[in-house]
Amino acid sequence: MPQIDFRAPRLFVDIPLHGDQTVALERNQSNYLGNVLRLSAGETILVFNGRDGEWQASIAGRKRPDSLNIIAQTRPQDRLPDLAYVFAPLKHARLDYMVQKAVEMGASSLRPVLTRFTQVSRVNGERMRANVIEAAEQCGILGIAAVAEPVPLDGYLSRRAAERLLVFCDEAADVTNPLQALRPGATAATGIDVLIGPEGGFAEEERALLLRQPQIVRLSLGPRVLRADTAGVAALALVQAVLGDWRGAGP
Repeated sequence: MPQIDFRAPRLFVDIPLHGDQTVALERNQSNYLGNVLRLSAGETILVFNGRDGEWQASIAGRKRPDSLNIIAQTRPQDRLPDLAYVFAPLKHARLDYMVQKAVEMGASSLRPVLTRFTQVSRVNGERMRANVIEAAEQCGILGIAAVAEPVPLDGYLSRRAAERLLVFCDEAADVTNPLQALRPGATAATGIDVLIGPEGGFAEEERALLLRQPQIVRLSLGPRVLRADTAGVAALALVQAVLGDWRGAGP
């Protein structure tokens, strides 16, 4: 695994990247590099687009940064694990936190679902994507997690691939050892969906619908009641440790 340079600023650019190339900066990117980071012409940063790996680039511009000169690739593109984070949306800052942590934990897609007790019915997809990009920039992540539009829970369940493993975090589950509960799912090779419900929990008809799904693991997150955003981090950590790309990970 190539060494990640955490000291160099990283910037997401939504254009194809290759060597010996000049990239024009958007206004907010120019302001970020020049006024926030206090960088000037000749200094170097790292750039990525989620498709072509990571590249070193030098800043160009007379009065302020206005473009980047791409120098050389520092890391090839990798692939995010096939791990979908499925969740009932939360309000504002807690949703921002939840999106950022899901990206840090390796989720490749974020899928909001609306349940009976979901407190938020409208989701700002652009704000979610901005949080995805910010987390990727700060944490050395090369891939950009996909952001889906909100759909009703029953609609999501009717369209998801039946061969995927569904990890259903249920506060009513009688499971004393979540690690042991997840181990039978290690044979699943076609992707994992981790589902976190709303703050008010799942309605009984929703729980019954979930329990009828194929390839399901009903998971308890321990003896304490967790907030929905905390539950998401806990569930993703358990899944990555038992079923995901934490297993046998080298330095």
